[in-house]
Amino acid sequence: MKVQTYAGIDIGSNAIRLLINDIEQTSSDTNYNKACYIRVPIRLGADVFTQGVISETKRYRMIEAFKSFHHMMKAYGVRHFRCCATSAMREAKNGIAVVEEIASQSGISIEIISGQEEADLVYQASNSMKIFNDQDNYLYVDVGGGSTEIICYARGQKRTSRSFQLGTVRLLAHDCTAEFDAMVDWLDEVCSQFTPDAIIGSGGNINKLHKILGRKRMEPIYYFEMKRLYEQLSVMSIQERVSHLSLNAYRADVIVPAMNIFLIIAQRTAISEIIVPKVGLGDGIIHQLYQANHASNHL
Repeated sequence: MKVQTYAGIDIGSNAIRLLINDIEQTSSDTNYNKACYIRVPIRLGADVFTQGVISETKRYRMIEAFKSFHHMMKAYGVRHFRCCATSAMREAKNGIAVVEEIASQSGISIEIISGQEEADLVYQASNSMKIFNDQDNYLYVDVGGGSTEIICYARGQKRTSRSFQLGTVRLLAHDCTAEFDAMVDWLDEVCSQFTPDAIIGSGGNINKLHKILGRKRMEPIYYFEMKRLYEQLSVMSIQERVSHLSLNAYRADVIVPAMNIFLIIAQRTAISEIIVPKVGLGDGIIHQLYQANHASNHL
């Protein structure tokens, strides 16, 4: 059995994440085993969504994080890796300059990808878990710090998708009423055509909610229980959320706006359950890299 080591780096609006997988290819299956996961809560969106640029302090922290990632990947013997940046880096006026400096200092190249590619990558990892039924219709919803990506899949095919400027860090800084209205109008159109049966939810906050609610692997979260928890957390202070739910401070403030996004989508579409496969952009990057390399080696 041959084992190869791959890595995916996700530069989000709330945190930067490094995921390293050992991949085992057998005659019948491909197993992705997590070897290392590092999350650095730099929260780029707090700068970008209010000032339009990445501050010197956060630029320095990013460079130091990427120097560390470079050494970690060498230590784990990573064979292939890819680094993708999302909403905050897309919007930062100095984003390209920061990308170039990180590459110069750490040797790690960064790709700034669209919201659509971000959602497609995460879906690719989710689909490999075989949670989808080709006879049903799904809304794939990825809620990040800067944006929310929604993809409609009907009978095994991608039908339509859209990225909305609705993210947890962004909502802490701005009134996004107009963007919520646009999302609701779009959802009405999608539902009139495809009638989704379930929501597939991804992102750090929905993963944390799944854990808080004591759900087992692949057991769904139901609308009514999320709404009840949302009402409880909405009236708590940040410190109360930290102490009552053992949340980290960087999660305690963004989890409520994330729940609000999911609740609005579930209510508007009349979908009562959210399936949480617990995968992220890093998983999608690794799956895409491996599948591409595996295919090229068999040409």
